Amino acid sequence: MPLGKVATPHPSASVILSRETQNGNEILLCHRVSQVPAFPDFWSIPGGGISKVDRIVAEDNPEWFSDRNDRVSIITLLREVVEEVGISPDGNGSFQQVSDEVRAAVCQDKFAWAKFVQNGEILISNFECEIITERTTPPLAPLRFKNRFYHIALGFADIEPTFPPGRSEFDEFRWWKPKDLLKSWKAHEVKLPPPHITLIRDIVKGINESGDLISTFNNLASNPPTGDHIFEFGPGVECKPLPTATLPPATHTNCYVLGVAGGQRIIVDAAAKTAESLAILEAKVREIKASGSEIIATIFTHRHTDHIGDLAAISKIYQAPIWTSQETHEYIPPSDTDRILSEGDSIHLEGPDGTITWKVIETPGHCPGHICLVGDAGIISGDNAVIEGTILVPSTDGDMDAYINGLERLKEIDAQLLFPAHGSLVANPEKLLSRYIKHRKSRHNEVLNAVKAGNNEISKIAKVAYRDTSGAHPLLMVDQTLSHLNSLTNSGKITLSDGKYCIN
Repeated sequence: MPLGKVATPHPSASVILSRETQNGNEILLCHRVSQVPAFPDFWSIPGGGISKVDRIVAEDNPEWFSDRNDRVSIITLLREVVEEVGISPDGNGSFQQVSDEVRAAVCQDKFAWAKFVQNGEILISNFECEIITERTTPPLAPLRFKNRFYHIALGFADIEPTFPPGRSEFDEFRWWKPKDLLKSWKAHEVKLPPPHITLIRDIVKGINESGDLISTFNNLASNPPTGDHIFEFGPGVECKPLPTATLPPATHTNCYVLGVAGGQRIIVDAAAKTAESLAILEAKVREIKASGSEIIATIFTHRHTDHIGDLAAISKIYQAPIWTSQETHEYIPPSDTDRILSEGDSIHLEGPDGTITWKVIETPGHCPGHICLVGDAGIISGDNAVIEGTILVPSTDGDMDAYINGLERLKEIDAQLLFPAHGSLVANPEKLLSRYIKHRKSRHNEVLNAVKAGNNEISKIAKVAYRDTSGAHPLLMVDQTLSHLNSLTNSGKITLSDGKYCIN
């Protein structure tokens, strides 16, 4: 199959609103409702992608923010704060709340924001803000963002965010002290999108060094951090995508670094084989060691070639024992320092904030010896479920019944987050796993019904069972049908004789 293509980042703009109180400075975050597809139940900073409308508005009004090369981003963030928070500049360097009528119109039609600026109902004169950082989403998924983060200081202004008319992607607004926000995230009390986490860390670090929030933002604006950033999916769970020859639309395998800076670390699925991916891994290892951490082990979730890298080359980058299941261990060169992982085993990582524990569970459906790691942050799930694309259960060594059983086990854990081997983190594991289970069981029945209807050759069975999936790759469709047939044969529901399938 042709390899997937790495997505080009889409530009976006977000804004941190800060206010001063008698008890110190606070920043605004918005809680996303459970029903939204992207990051449900996460706390996020207001903002959004730069739209075609924003570009047209910028072209039609060249005098707006003409002294800035980021004028389209400014237009986007000002429109977004009207829609999401209900505020707008007042023309005197401060902010005010917009009327319900103006906000409703902007929410319904993005062009309305420009019309209100043109007729003077929305004021943009004397508005200033600075970029404090620029963060680009790693090549995890078909949708990526190159996000500019801005800061707007509201001072002591008595302005409160409000919900838009009709449906909103938020159900709560809250002003946070950055230290309290980071503490709550570390305690697994709140969820934050990965691009926000290192930014909050930078802000807290800046406050500790400068003593106040505004000075921290000014310092960030003087030299906004850009380029590569640590990408944390959860506390003690860093994701570093490595380019691999994997099933599209994925282009990378997620290499996870477990543990925290200054403590013991474990690298999961060091899949680096090419010069590019080995260089990425080497840079990450240097960063880990520079933080004062020790890499105590490398874990592989399973034996597939897009998960186990070039071990000889990797051993030149760092040395650590390999921990994996017995079945996976048979595919790697043995060593006296290796450890065989089995169901129920515990892994403890000591760090400056205490001990982080991960437990091993076996989910061998996708591949014999496939394991997952379960911790307070969520589940390192390997190749069990992904948001984009699908998971194959290879007919050569997969087990469809065991795979479905594994999905049900993962669902019963009721984890906060799921960290897959490919693509973005899963913010709602229960919803995704339920969909996978329903889909696989339905396909299982479709294959069985195709045989009951008298279809006895695999090509015909596949065609009937996948008649609702016209875009399925023909070879993969046949292979997955064979996986279902193998399970149905093993369970005694059908038999195979002389290359023909029939009902028992």
